[in-house]
Amino acid sequence: MTTPVAPRVRFNALVPDEADRAGIDAAIHRVVDRGWFVLGPEVEAFEAEFAAATQAPHAVGVGTGTDAITLALRALDLGPGDEVITTPLSAAYTALAVMMAGARPVFADLDPARLTLDPAAIEAAITPRTRAILPVHLYGQPADMPRIAAIAERHGLAIVEDAAQAHLATCGGQPVGSWGIATAYSFYPTKNLGALGDGGAVTTRDATLAARIARLRNGGQTTRYQHAEPGANSRLDEMQAAILRARLPHLAAATARRRAIAARYRAALAGASLTVPPECDAGHVYHLFPVLTPHRDRFQAHMTAAGIETLIHYPVPIPRQPALAATSPAPCPIADRITAEVVSLPMYPGLTDTEVAAVGAAAAGFAG
Repeated sequence: MTTPVAPRVRFNALVPDEADRAGIDAAIHRVVDRGWFVLGPEVEAFEAEFAAATQAPHAVGVGTGTDAITLALRALDLGPGDEVITTPLSAAYTALAVMMAGARPVFADLDPARLTLDPAAIEAAITPRTRAILPVHLYGQPADMPRIAAIAERHGLAIVEDAAQAHLATCGGQPVGSWGIATAYSFYPTKNLGALGDGGAVTTRDATLAARIARLRNGGQTTRYQHAEPGANSRLDEMQAAILRARLPHLAAATARRRAIAARYRAALAGASLTVPPECDAGHVYHLFPVLTPHRDRFQAHMTAAGIETLIHYPVPIPRQPALAATSPAPCPIADRITAEVVSLPMYPGLTDTEVAAVGAAAAGFAG
């Protein structure tokens, strides 16, 4: 048998480098030496620091990005009988979080340029049961929030933003997370700000909403052993909070590096047979760098032969997932086309200039 050859350029690298490891090691030792592991001073400090970084008045650490969406919706009193309009192109957890809150996800199709929710499709999907809009800032590209915010205001709807892939992104110069009543973040290890395990947060400008989310994440407790309402057990732990605190000061520089890599890819792919989604806003933070081709299998084989790893985000539109069948999802033909063509190139701050050049040259050399 032929031994598979390891890719020369990996899609991502999650092992901390030397500088990152020093901060992580110090954070871990600090938590272990203190002996306080859940809802302690590290979480409290990280919440304050992350709120400041995202220009939000309040941040509440929770167990996952999925829980961040669910708890935000629950804190807004959404539940059975309510509808939340969201995107068909994202990790399925976005829609599953709506279902976990007891509401029904309603899918509106995509803006084919941004690959985020099409505002016109949102408006067409509104019914008397619609309570909220859940836009996803996909791949780090902010959704068209000025138009979405105008729709929400006209119809009296809440906006809960999914910024799991968009830490520090802006839209029209305004931070994502500042357009809606609440914003969900994920700190899954691959995210732009990643922990060494699961983690999430909700940011909000509403102090009362923040307090309720903090209560809901901890079983609905008002004081120890006193549960005022049925909550969840979704607490960002001290270890992950400490690690995130160590990494947060480097996020701005890492974001600048992602943007620099994206600019080099765009230059290399000008005139290539691939479709490169445009940068619709300078606030794009490039969690991923997707390209489109109707010959995806051949393209991935071409890249593999060049020693470059690629992945697909996402191969199945959420409305076509069996888990969503009971929601009677509407067809989303643009999402169907995108999920059949999209493929992601390597994108992380640790890529060297030589690796970036190799990826760009290989992708540009594909004869579609």
